[in-house]
Amino acid sequence: MKTLLSGVRTRFRDERGDVPGWVLVTLMTAGLVVLLWGVAGPALTNLFQQAITSVSGI
Repeated sequence: MKTLLSGVRTRFRDERGDVPGWVLVTLMTAGLVVLLWGVAGPALTNLFQQAITSVSGI
C-alpha cells in the first residue's frame, strides 16, 4: 500500500510542474483568437450580411 501511494504522489508531483506551460499556451491561444477576430471580424461580418441578403432577396 505504501508503494502505491508513493507512486501516486510522485506522479502528481511531476504533473504539477507543467501548469505554467499550459497557462502560457492557453494565454497565447486566447491572444491569437483576439488578434484574428480583430483583423477578420469586419470582413466576416460583411460576408455574412451579403450571404443573408442574397438568400433573402432583400
